[in-house]
Amino acid sequence: MLPHGGDDTFVIQEHHASSLHWDVRLERGGVLVSWAVPKGLPSEPGTIRLAVRTEDHPLEYASFSGVIPRGEYGAGRMVVWDRGRYEVVKWSDREVDVVLHGSRVEGEFVFFRRSGGGKDWMVRRRHGAVRPDWVALPESLSPMLATAAVGLPEPAAGWAFEFKWDGVRALARVEGGRVRLVSRLGNDVTGTYPELQGLGAQLGATEVVLDGEVVALAGGRPSFAALQQRLHATAAQARRLAGRVPVTYLVFDVLHLDGSPTVGLPYERRRELLEGLGLAGAHWVVPRSFPGEGAAVLAASREQGLEGVVAKRLDSRYVPGVRSAQWVKVTAVAAQEVVVGGWRPGEGKRKGVVGSLLVGVRGEGGLVFAGSVGTGFDQAELEGLTRRLGALEVGVSPFASTAGGVVPRARARGARWVRPELVGEVVHRGWTTDGRLRFAVWRGLRSDKVPGEVRRVDL
Repeated sequence: MLPHGGDDTFVIQEHHASSLHWDVRLERGGVLVSWAVPKGLPSEPGTIRLAVRTEDHPLEYASFSGVIPRGEYGAGRMVVWDRGRYEVVKWSDREVDVVLHGSRVEGEFVFFRRSGGGKDWMVRRRHGAVRPDWVALPESLSPMLATAAVGLPEPAAGWAFEFKWDGVRALARVEGGRVRLVSRLGNDVTGTYPELQGLGAQLGATEVVLDGEVVALAGGRPSFAALQQRLHATAAQARRLAGRVPVTYLVFDVLHLDGSPTVGLPYERRRELLEGLGLAGAHWVVPRSFPGEGAAVLAASREQGLEGVVAKRLDSRYVPGVRSAQWVKVTAVAAQEVVVGGWRPGEGKRKGVVGSLLVGVRGEGGLVFAGSVGTGFDQAELEGLTRRLGALEVGVSPFASTAGGVVPRARARGARWVRPELVGEVVHRGWTTDGRLRFAVWRGLRSDKVPGEVRRVDL
């Protein structure tokens, strides 16, 4: 259709240059008047986005799709994202008001200069959302959680089964080709995982909220110990670590897609939408789901040394922030979250650092002593824990004084008490009759958990 020559055609090109953006070009006076819009044209009325005025382009450029070679201006892949005709409402040196009629874009947009002039303009959608029923991306959501179970649900036909991954939960909010990652507690962790920004470039103009697990691999398997190196890194440290300890985002759900909330849809339909996005990259993937194959998935999990299985009812809605019986986790290892209430100094090779941690779980009377943990640490972690615990030191035990909650005198002798703010995870071989963990091994701190939610799990 282009070039046309009637001053009424437009083209929008998705440009994967050094930074993803959309080039909006309006035919005018024999050239294409152009703006580079970093997040694409707004989807909702009133929304304002940056639009950088660039040089005019020849009409022939409107049909270009391909790769601009490295070293040339605008190097990168470019594709025609939309094209059509437009009507002029107003055109001046400071404001261009047009109505676009394309296959993907329909509506009135105003390009206007920012105060101070220069190349920086802004663009807003004047009225009319992409669809009458368009719902904006939610700013925040809390992930749905699974309940623990001893065995697989029966009958298996009504359930889908996924592998349980040894990582941390994260929601990805993608808008205008940019990714914002949020932890289970609602903290922004975007800078912690810079290698996941490419997910936004792959999704392009798709607006979506995804749910998944961030993992680090060691020996081809997810390793929480390896992931520990990334969890507390600053943005600068994370950029350096990304090459040495890269992460992968395992995406297993979609909560909002292109103006439509999907949390009310059944799991089975959400999986169809998720798989339709075609997500696959160096650092993100959609792991398979196996409807009706619980026993086989659990057996494969144990064979491959994975954590276990998460079973999800095929007809289950996504309920943000709720621990639901519609999702069930069956672990191959006994894992328990614990609150650190104190520590005993080490001896010998551990002199000057933590020898063992005194840990507990929340009970009716407060923090109930659950035993000590002295294995599973590496030297760097011991040193880091010693520094963090030193800053939390208090003069009295934080453990409950009720029966069963008190630290035995032999364990308390020489202990150093801390404010119960740090949550960790251990694996163990069950509970003793007096409520102590048997053969507990440390797995690492859980910055995505808070002390108030730590409860004993009996499996």
